Amino acid sequence: MSKEAIKKQVLDAFDHRVAVRVYNDQEISREDMEFILETAWLSPSSIGLEAWRFVVLNRKQIERLRDDLKAVAWGAQSQLDTASHFVLLLAEKNVRYDSDSVKDSLVRRGLGEGDALNSRLATYESFQKNDMKTADNLRALFDWTAKQTYIALGNMMTSASMIGIDSCPIEGFNYDKVNAILAKAGIINSDKEGIASMVSFGYRLRDPKHPRSRKPKNEVITWLE
Repeated sequence: MSKEAIKKQVLDAFDHRVAVRVYNDQEISREDMEFILETAWLSPSSIGLEAWRFVVLNRKQIERLRDDLKAVAWGAQSQLDTASHFVLLLAEKNVRYDSDSVKDSLVRRGLGEGDALNSRLATYESFQKNDMKTADNLRALFDWTAKQTYIALGNMMTSASMIGIDSCPIEGFNYDKVNAILAKAGIINSDKEGIASMVSFGYRLRDPKHPRSRKPKNEVITWLE
């Protein structure tokens, strides 16, 4: 396939993607969901940390949690009733430069010994203390890992659209109450992780009523010549 053909395929997928709130009853195959999750797994993260988990719910699992989630998730009402799958994007807490998670990520990438390890940890300490100013702020550290999950979120929605599957990113919920529901269900350890966002997947019941609207491109994109 030529470069131009690939460009068109990617832009067609972006153009087709909309936030779908009501899906039909068609199931997404396990193979297709595994493909979508593969693009999340392969997504980049800050300092290669991968401080995330992606929990996949099929219709049976959605039904088990639906009533509890609908009571606290105003942005997921129709999706919880109709989606084929949900993915819960979870972010780690307390990922300080001296945490096991940071050290484990270095070991995983072959930088887990001696001077190489100590040099990287010193760099990350300076990064968190001096650049981000997050090292001693648990909320700021969680926000840092949570925003990284949005890279994986975007990649999942794009890859889904490229194979004809619709999606909707969801932030409209009470975070504390959703975390409590997930902890009670044994899905998360709330001392170590929390929800960053959700995304639903399925096949749209109907096309949007309104045409796509975007700001003028020249207001959004600036080329410095």
